[in-house]
Amino acid sequence: MKKFLYYLVFLFLFTTTSNAQKIDTVSTFSITGYVDGYYAYYSDSVGPGNFQKWPNTSPRNNSPSLNTAMLSMLYNAEKVRAAAVFSFGDFAACTWAPAPYNNVMEAHVGFKVNSKFWIDAGMFRTHFGTEFLLPGENLTSSITVGTFYEPPFESGLRLNFDPTRKLEINLFLLNGYGMFVDNNNQKSFGAGVTYAINDNTGIGYTNYIGDDNPVAYTGPAHLRIHQNAFLNYKHKKITVQTGMDFCMQQNSDLQSGTESATMWSALATLKYQAAKRCAVYGRAEVFSDPNGIMSGVLLDKTGKLTGYKLWGATAGLEYKPTEESYIRLESRLIAMDKDQYIFINNGTSDNKRIEVMLNAGVTFDLLKSFATRKSE
Repeated sequence: MKKFLYYLVFLFLFTTTSNAQKIDTVSTFSITGYVDGYYAYYSDSVGPGNFQKWPNTSPRNNSPSLNTAMLSMLYNAEKVRAAAVFSFGDFAACTWAPAPYNNVMEAHVGFKVNSKFWIDAGMFRTHFGTEFLLPGENLTSSITVGTFYEPPFESGLRLNFDPTRKLEINLFLLNGYGMFVDNNNQKSFGAGVTYAINDNTGIGYTNYIGDDNPVAYTGPAHLRIHQNAFLNYKHKKITVQTGMDFCMQQNSDLQSGTESATMWSALATLKYQAAKRCAVYGRAEVFSDPNGIMSGVLLDKTGKLTGYKLWGATAGLEYKPTEESYIRLESRLIAMDKDQYIFINNGTSDNKRIEVMLNAGVTFDLLKSFATRKSE
């Protein structure tokens, strides 16, 4: 009996050792968490519990809160890939899609066509713009007003093409501008192109083309063409990010309603790594939407109907206890056009808003990499 057991153990070890030469990793699965909290002060009085104008990150005044608790699940194989990302907190409540999708940041699956092509379908974070939306991914904690009016999320089909190591091209067939669920019978289009000039410099272009008038709408077409271009540069202690948006929409001018209206915005961010874990940064922004195609319209102090026009300046300090965490103290001034008084400061209307926010966040692995295997 003992000899038989020894034989079985030997046979098992021999078979396992032999097959080990023929086993390849065919897929990986990982789970990552991200949490960031904040305390913010705004000079604009919007009332307890309410979100500030242009709510995105740190949207509540004088109320320590959770900005984002995010869970990312990623699956990658030779010919299939998938992602499911869920988000909770103030960011999901004020920025994301309405229920039942407000907690779904991403949910998509992709199939490999050949070595350079992938096709993905589902719900995506936006392909559009210069800045990222979450503090942990961005150079600053807040985002510019121009970024706020960009589509934060989208759904549809994505064709991913990587012709070279430096060039990436993505083409999209979308339900609409910042929509998971389509509101009409038309489809929209988008594109994103990035190119790495060298190890320090990258450039990119993104766009969106579509008409999102709802089905019940019987007025003129409002075809929107929104374009963005950006440049990123990083060398030693200096990081630079610049970008500009230009949007044109049919039949949208305030005077006649039959001419095309335009909007443009721009930003420039500079970050200096003063020490290994400490950095300082600054950002300038401008936003001009005279016909209100993005911002909507208001009556200014002169009684004129107009869209938002503003500029802003941001400055901040960053400390990173680890590579996966950060603490930031940031201050920002937003100044509207001289006749646009949209803020309330101590009961008095104002055309300026001051922001101060303290943010802290960390990214962590719940399951770094789980590999499934097959025998050849």
